[in-house]
Amino acid sequence: MAVGSIVSFVVVLGIVLLILKIIGKPIKLLISLLINGIIGFAVLWILKAIGLAVSINIFSAIIVGLLGIPGLILVLILQLGFGMLL
Repeated sequence: MAVGSIVSFVVVLGIVLLILKIIGKPIKLLISLLINGIIGFAVLWILKAIGLAVSINIFSAIIVGLLGIPGLILVLILQLGFGMLL
């Protein structure tokens, strides 16, 4: 192999790895948001099953999924305290 071929291969490999790294971050973020939303939905469903009057919808699941326990407290305050349906 000529030196030029090796250099070309290394440059192309670096560009491919860079592109994969750039594309990989948004996909990883999207998967993380989806998993957190599902976990938020499950927590809200469990609270509804034990008797709390919590409405389960996409907005409340996303809030609980993104913010965790503070999000759960926020949803409970808004729904039970102010009667807002998120």
